[in-house]
Amino acid sequence: MSPVDARALASWLATVDDDVLTDLLRRRRVSPDVAWADFFDAAEALLDPAAVAKAAPLLSRPLVEAMDDAVASGDAVPPGTARDALLHLGLVSPGGMPYAGAATAWRDVPRPEAPGRSITRGSPEEDAQLAERAFTALSSLADVLSLTQPSPLGRTGAGTLGAADRRRLIEAGAVADAETADLVIGIGLDAELLGPVEREWRVTTDGTAWLLRGSADRWADTAGRLRDALPAALRTTDGGWQPPAQWHLAYPLDPQWYARADRLTAQWRLWAIIDASGRPAAWATALANGGDVDRTTLQEHLPGEVDRIFLQNDLTAIAPGPLEPAIDARLRRAARRESRAQASTYRFSAESIGAALAAGEDPASLAEFLTAISLTGLPQPLAYELERAAGRHGRLRVGSDPTGRTQVTASDQGALDTLAVDQALRPLGLVRDGDRLVSRSSVDTVFWMLSDARYPVAAVDENGEVRILDRAKLAASADDAPAGTDDTRFLPLIERMRRAHSSDDADAAWLGRELEQAVKARAAIEVSVRLPDGSTRDFVLEATGLGGGRLRGRDRASDVERTLPVSSIVSARLT
Repeated sequence: MSPVDARALASWLATVDDDVLTDLLRRRRVSPDVAWADFFDAAEALLDPAAVAKAAPLLSRPLVEAMDDAVASGDAVPPGTARDALLHLGLVSPGGMPYAGAATAWRDVPRPEAPGRSITRGSPEEDAQLAERAFTALSSLADVLSLTQPSPLGRTGAGTLGAADRRRLIEAGAVADAETADLVIGIGLDAELLGPVEREWRVTTDGTAWLLRGSADRWADTAGRLRDALPAALRTTDGGWQPPAQWHLAYPLDPQWYARADRLTAQWRLWAIIDASGRPAAWATALANGGDVDRTTLQEHLPGEVDRIFLQNDLTAIAPGPLEPAIDARLRRAARRESRAQASTYRFSAESIGAALAAGEDPASLAEFLTAISLTGLPQPLAYELERAAGRHGRLRVGSDPTGRTQVTASDQGALDTLAVDQALRPLGLVRDGDRLVSRSSVDTVFWMLSDARYPVAAVDENGEVRILDRAKLAASADDAPAGTDDTRFLPLIERMRRAHSSDDADAAWLGRELEQAVKARAAIEVSVRLPDGSTRDFVLEATGLGGGRLRGRDRASDVERTLPVSSIVSARLT
């Protein structure tokens, strides 16, 4: 790395505003906790061969081609978009010349081979086919979010869906197979309806609100989010997207890009934004050009939503079409969905109704709700099940005792004996203490484990009054993220570098750095020294030490040791 280039980059970094610096640090994937003291540290780190190699996969094809041409020819990158982009990545000077360190490292950047296959394109599809696919994808994502709210999805260290949760989604009918599960999860993540929290994926607050919206709004909102989440190289200047057939060419130096491009294309086809040939659906044509989804056309192609169901004597409910989301969400609290199609079937049971009561439903309001949406009234068997569940609910009560421990009480002491010997509840560590059971686990943990084990349990406060526990474990949406999680995290680093630049003379700081490097490398250095009479004299020294404000070294010309005051050194350069 050339010290001259490092100083030139440091000088440029010191002149740009905070927004430009922040963007560079973010795009070069610099840690906000990096221990840079000043802009010279930053320049040296950014021009380090490993840092240049790390930045190369981030460059789009036009930038790679511009850098290739400049490095090969030794000429500057022509003025324009490519020069500006490379300048703001710290790879070329304001004049467009690649920094020497960047150019040297660029020649050694690995060049991944393209897959040994051609990108296949299918035949154009009818909008009716795309609408059917859109409806299926909508239902799958809604089911995945509904299942994830109370029980987050586990993810592996590699960032993939855990096998147990993949199987859970398939068995629940939310997705057809493992491949579809991964695509639906990817859509949820890219649209920020799901978010990572440690080793889990959780529904975001945006995802919770999404579940209560109509089908057309759900689809349009997600499609817009997917477009906005596309990497920059896939976007057009008008806010749309490049032809999907070209997506795999966007980042030629990223060995992972080809697989990612395939995944993005598959997600977009699953969501019916594009068909197999890459053509946007009729309702997404404006979206492809930077506009909005044509919701009217979309709604015309999607099945109409219904707000009534048939309640039957066998404790099932049949929806003759897609239920309005708010009705579907509440119905699922009290019944298990058995089949998913344009006409869906739900089944009530003592356990499902008990779970609804445990989650906060009131027996009377639940019966009123079911009566209001039923085309067949409230069947006697279902009314009986509601009364029976209401009578059982709350026989076990979970709360905190005065010492803060979790306690379980019951009107029937025999019920506590049953809990004490239930092997499925062993993780709770329930211990008999007089007329109650106590546990070191939290109230929430005890309550939900008992509820999942189908016990008639209610949570109570310190006064013994029933309270509602919210089981949903949510991730923060982008707008809800706490302060410091966005680009403001770079401000302390930027402020530290600016203080170092303004508090000391930049030229003196750079001179000290050059002298330190020369001593460390035992290198020959040519220094210009101002003499007492005001004249200057040049010495070529083999630098041997630096301390106490003095530079020590052997003078090559006279073969003697010299000690020069640093304050008198005007300039220095490696020979």
